[in-house]
Amino acid sequence: MSILKDKLPQHVAIIMDGNGRWAKKKGLPRMEGHRVGIEKIREIIQVCSDLGIKILTIYAFSCQNWKRPSWEVNFLMSRFEAYLNKEIDEMNKKGIRFQVIGRRESLSASMQKKIRRAMSLTRGNEDFIFNLALNYGGQEEILDAVKGIAQEVKKGDLSPEEINLTLFKRYLYTDDLPYPDLLIRTGGEYRVSNFLLWQIAYTEFWVTPIFWPDFGKKEFIKALEDYAHRERRFGGIRED
Repeated sequence: MSILKDKLPQHVAIIMDGNGRWAKKKGLPRMEGHRVGIEKIREIIQVCSDLGIKILTIYAFSCQNWKRPSWEVNFLMSRFEAYLNKEIDEMNKKGIRFQVIGRRESLSASMQKKIRRAMSLTRGNEDFIFNLALNYGGQEEILDAVKGIAQEVKKGDLSPEEINLTLFKRYLYTDDLPYPDLLIRTGGEYRVSNFLLWQIAYTEFWVTPIFWPDFGKKEFIKALEDYAHRERRFGGIRED
């Protein structure tokens, strides 16, 4: 493996796109694409853990995905619940901290209960952090942060002069985490789709045409190798 160990990303974010197109290409129902796609998460978590990547954030369901047919939404939610039932105890045994970022209050009561249990059970784990973006939107996250800050100003606990980038970060869903170093999008689309809009200001992007159900260790390694040879300047100049 040619990855430069000292240049591995600490935090990788993934837009797992292409489940439906993968299923269509194989003559299968869309539901099968989603089922395989959710199962794929386990493999990528293991690859990250094996390589020493500390944080993985996966875009599972956006605030805009509620516009999809009700049968598809219901199927996805049932699969996410089944995923939590099946995986969370094993995650805890492996020292993985599980978090959900997004507007959890809009999810079903059953889903919210499972999420609370999973997050509570794994809260003390620090070996690896897995964030599942569920009912998530980047614009919505920024709006929620602004509302939170506005409430503090209204109560007199915060003055406008105190608002800066460091303070704003504390009101994001990912307040305690470093921003992503690398964003991977499967399925070949070149857009961020309302994902981590604040956090990816200086994130490196890598896009593959491979659909998410076919995305595995080999392709992931390609993304990491490409990242390892990039020079991140954060607005500075290239070093000669």
